[in-house]
Amino acid sequence: MKITRLGHAMYLFQSKQGNKYLVDPFFDMNPGCPEEFQTDSFFKSIDAVFLTHGHFDHTSGLSKIKEVNPDCLVIAQYELAMILTQEGHKNIFPLNIGGSFVFDDMELTMVQAKHTSSYRETEGTPIYAGESSGYILNFTSDHTVYHSGDTALMIDLKLIQDFYKPTIAILSSSGQFTMGPKEAAYAVEHLLDVEYVIPSHTFPTNETASSKETLDLLLEAFPVVANMAGRDKELASHLTECKKTKAIIIEYGEEVSF
Repeated sequence: MKITRLGHAMYLFQSKQGNKYLVDPFFDMNPGCPEEFQTDSFFKSIDAVFLTHGHFDHTSGLSKIKEVNPDCLVIAQYELAMILTQEGHKNIFPLNIGGSFVFDDMELTMVQAKHTSSYRETEGTPIYAGESSGYILNFTSDHTVYHSGDTALMIDLKLIQDFYKPTIAILSSSGQFTMGPKEAAYAVEHLLDVEYVIPSHTFPTNETASSKETLDLLLEAFPVVANMAGRDKELASHLTECKKTKAIIIEYGEEVSF
């Protein structure tokens, strides 16, 4: 199984069978997404999209996929799924917390997250979009991945670990809108029991951005992004003495095999 990081919270998963699953598409104003992943050929290669919630930096890229890959399966929490259906998306499958969808190489389960969810919040009055979620991706004869989505520290992480037994966690750790590095480290040490943790929801700096011009535009529109930039290493630094879990920092556009 391969994981490619394409943004602060957008990740591409490729199974051993070759299927491609994309979490939280965000292309416009995404300084972490290389140009090679913003092409029609890439959009057409995606087999399914999973949305953790409705905020623009997790959903705005969906329209580009829809244009060239209209039959691509999109899985979202019920209220958000209904909104997308009304917007003309053809292949929407609604889930709610605890619900699952079975692919031929992976079982996807929607799990709890502690965060808010609205849709088109940057275009006027926000639309209520249900609750935020995370996902368990249980790949056949392979790793089980927990993608936390945007979340605060919560005791549910212990239940998620006990029941679904993930071996890899992609964990929010940027602070500001999610838990920060200290909280994420506590979760790894006391609530989760994974082999690998990947810091998430952290934005690139000028040194790590795929597009410095896009980063400048994003910072101009949303200055608060600066508070979440370059914080990947902070989680890793809090886990230097944690023997059970290895922190892996995936650079933007980097593919890692597990």
